[in-house]
Formats: sequence, C-alpha cells, structure tokens
Amino acid sequence: MSFGGYSGQAYSPAGDKSRFVLPPLFRKAVKESSGGRVLCLAKHDRWNCLMGFGLSRKDELETQLDREEERSIRLGTDFDRDLRATQLFGFVELPFDDSGRFVMPDHLRTLGRVEDGLYFQGAGRFFTIWNPAELAAMGSEWESAQAACANLVAEAAAKGKKK
Repeated sequence: MSFGGYSGQAYSPAGDKSRFVLPPLFRKAVKESSGGRVLCLAKHDRWNCLMGFGLSRKDELETQLDREEERSIRLGTDFDRDLRATQLFGFVELPFDDSGRFVMPDHLRTLGRVEDGLYFQGAGRFFTIWNPAELAAMGSEWESAQAACANLVAEAAAKGKKK
C-alpha cells in the first residue's frame, strides 16, 4: 500500500520525561511515508503549533521552494530562497518505538507551546500537532478541529479518572 496522506484526529496525553506517543493512525502513516520509524517535526510557519510528517516529504520541499520562487518572480515580490529553505528544512528527525513513543526536544515543546497533551489533526501532506488551548484560541474556521479536540481531551480525562 502506498502512502495516502494524513487524515483524522487523535489526542495523546503527555508522558514523563518529554515523552509522547504518536497515535496509531498517524504512526501507521508516518511509517509508510518514512519507510520506517522516523517522525519529522517542525514549528508551523503561521500557526502556534507543530507539524509532523514522514521522510518522503523531503522530496517535495525542494519542489515547493522552486514553486515559491517562481511565483515570487512572476509577482515581482521579494523572495529569500536561503531563508525559506532554512524554514522548510529546519525540521527534526525523531525515532519512535513500536508503540509510537518519542521524545520531543525542549525547543519544539517551547515553540509548539506544548503542555499536558497533543492534539493531532490530519492535513494531507502533513499533520498539525496542537496544544489544545492554542487550538481553542483559533478562529471559527477551526470549529470542527476544536470540537474534535475538546471531545478527545474529555475522553482522555474520563479514562484517566477510571484508573
């Protein structure tokens, strides 16, 4: 089966020592995209969240740079290819185990405003990873993701109380 992109939603509570779990739905897609257990994480360039993807996306990034540069030339706007390349290729490659556990570097925790858990939202070529409070602060165009996140956080809290 070939890689079909990232879709769906999931929530993962924070573990100890900066450990998190890549939920099964996303774990499977990252494995397909990376040909193994490598998760790429970076700060999203516009939103207060992180974005994740597999290694196959590396091939797309150079093409994206070319597209953005050509568009800039067509429109007569400034384009700093080196700066944009640094932004696009500034992701961290993180190994994860068979259960999806990975350690998030402190700088990404800070940039993503990560606290008690992660909300995962599929976005096709990548997925976003949110602090639920940051997602809740987004506008009404995020209503569906906000509702899914609130529901998943409530379910996780209810499971935690049963233990």
